[in-house]
Amino acid sequence: MGASPKPTPTRQALRLVSTKGMGREDWLRVRKNGIGSSDAAAAVGLNPYQSMLELWLIKTGRDAELPKIDPTDDSHPTYWGTLLEPFVAEYYTRHTGHRVRKVNAVLQHPEHPWMLANIDREIVGTPDVQILECKTSGGFGTRLWKDGVPEYVQAQVQHQLAVTGRQAADVCVVLGGQEARIHRIERDDELIAHLIELERRFWHYVETDTPPPADGSDSAAQALQALYPRDHGTSIDLSTEPAMTEAFTRLVALRAELADKEKQEAQLKQSLQQRMGEASRACFPAGEITWKRTKDVHSVDVARLARERPELIETYPLIRPGSRRFIIST
Repeated sequence: MGASPKPTPTRQALRLVSTKGMGREDWLRVRKNGIGSSDAAAAVGLNPYQSMLELWLIKTGRDAELPKIDPTDDSHPTYWGTLLEPFVAEYYTRHTGHRVRKVNAVLQHPEHPWMLANIDREIVGTPDVQILECKTSGGFGTRLWKDGVPEYVQAQVQHQLAVTGRQAADVCVVLGGQEARIHRIERDDELIAHLIELERRFWHYVETDTPPPADGSDSAAQALQALYPRDHGTSIDLSTEPAMTEAFTRLVALRAELADKEKQEAQLKQSLQQRMGEASRACFPAGEITWKRTKDVHSVDVARLARERPELIETYPLIRPGSRRFIIST
């Protein structure tokens, strides 16, 4: 995403609602009234973690079956992102000398009311840049930053610039808990116009209560399970729908191809294992293989427990809700 040579002045954002003292649940309810900056990438199909379909479920109030983020769960990236945000902002000020302050409001685009934004910090007294976006990343996420700011974060920041009418933002990211980088993103009016059009299409799905197409991601699969958690035992005839018939035919062929590839993969893997024997590691010009025994896992023999102590099974039942299975027959 490149920057346009000459930014066009725009009107400033409206303050839709104050967030000072607002609880998380109330804040989430406000966000359902439009596309926030953290929603922007998902709304246009650029978010590697969330599909358009999952975002649509949230915006239309169909997210009851979706897993919810627990803001107190210290094993979730959201927890650490929220906890470390002030420290990232402090580092940015110390490193650049730019003063920052919080903006305790949900902001709204003056012309497109469905475009909302929360910004981490406003940069004050510096004419070249006005917004600070604070990020933390580890594991898989860190790899997405190897070539600079990932596309999904660029979409988020350009959305913020669109809503606020500002001209530039700095993204300060801490990678792996020990490396900080600062990236400047200039306003790109051509990109913003395209972003607004794509977001408008997504919001049309919301307004017309029409689900967007699934994209093949894990997020979309999870959204479909939440949207259609149960079947009614009925049958439908799709043989007169060419698009669905083609999808079925291609899926059957692709699964057969994948099964053949999996068999080839298994044979190659076994030939390497057989040659390694009791060796733990094998080296090659392009890489290496390790084949090591993992630690023993201790678990409960439920079948034996049910036979010998059935009263315990009845006393401590664990019921896992069923999910729909997708089975192909030819």
